Amino acid sequence: MPTRTPESSGTVVALRPDREVLTRQRLPYFVGISGETAGSRGLSMHIVVIPPGGVAAPHRHRGYETAIYVLEGRVETRFGPGLRERVVSGAGEFLFIPPDVPHQAFNLSDTEPARAIVARNDPAEQENVIPYDPAENPAAGRG
Repeated sequence: MPTRTPESSGTVVALRPDREVLTRQRLPYFVGISGETAGSRGLSMHIVVIPPGGVAAPHRHRGYETAIYVLEGRVETRFGPGLRERVVSGAGEFLFIPPDVPHQAFNLSDTEPARAIVARNDPAEQENVIPYDPAENPAAGRG
């Protein structure tokens, strides 16, 4: 995959993800558009794979939005204080996560991976992934 720097902005960059990286969320990503790969200054877009039975580490994204489009599989996303709220997303569905909302994704299949396109308005989004411990929230378990 070619590496581009911000100086190369103003050119069109075509990329094919050719390597998998492990993220701070402990999920494999296929790197697509970012500041590093394309000189992007305001967004990133990748493919995430949640292995069969896999789960992301609980986390939040400091200061940026996340949009997800599920390509394959069914994913339960737990979110909010104490990760007490839940939504299930399937193939063909979108999910929006506002900045700083704690969340954790679970692949609902024990036999098939879940795949999704993830877009964020941060070209270096992994630098702003913050681990989240649901037990640290004093309101967790109430209600």
